[in-house]
Amino acid sequence: MATVTGVLLQSWPDEIAHRLSPAATPPDLSLSVLGVVVLAAALAALVDPLWRVLRLGVTLVHELGHAFVGMLVGRRFTGFVLRGDMSGHAVTVGPPRGIGRLFTTWAGYPMPGVVALGLVAAASQRYAAPLLTALLVGLLITVPRVRSLLTAIVVGLTTAALGCLWWWGTAAVQAQVLIGIALILLVGGWRHLGAVASATTAGSDPAVLRQLSGIPALAWNTTFALTLGACSWGVWTLLAP
Repeated sequence: MATVTGVLLQSWPDEIAHRLSPAATPPDLSLSVLGVVVLAAALAALVDPLWRVLRLGVTLVHELGHAFVGMLVGRRFTGFVLRGDMSGHAVTVGPPRGIGRLFTTWAGYPMPGVVALGLVAAASQRYAAPLLTALLVGLLITVPRVRSLLTAIVVGLTTAALGCLWWWGTAAVQAQVLIGIALILLVGGWRHLGAVASATTAGSDPAVLRQLSGIPALAWNTTFALTLGACSWGVWTLLAP
């Protein structure tokens, strides 16, 4: 029994190191494999019963986008909530106006596209495992800042799913799943933007940006669309070859 325990303890560092390292070879991204990934992502993002669940993941990326950029510009991230209707709220503490507040407020809608581009770039270049590690660490850091039961469920399930992929998934499966997630985030990012552009309310990001800057909400929505468009083009460029 002691021998078995010793062997397990000795193997743990090697196992973890293996899961922190880039893959030895590029993942299989042949046309047939990508076709299956694209089809699965399209069904997940466009079939309403599935979308009502998956859109919470898009909202999670949106709200953590506010939080991440807020911290980059010197604001303090204190908590966030997700709601089932695609809305959410991330609280960062800092000056009520200024360039930092603008960047923080702006970051939400483009973030699904930015993350999608990062996922595809890492997955297509053998870095799926290191990226999964970074995502898991980031999610664990957010846990003390969860402020609702639904948010805790979404963060918990997302962390568990990515953890299983990180520990048990082969390099090829990790890359393919991350690309599928990226495509869902892209579609979700466009759907979220379409919803806010067609019905801008007083508390929406474009409306808050208008109040902070005096620039019309339409102009801010245009910057969201241009950023998502650039990210979509980037994803296409990476996957097309």
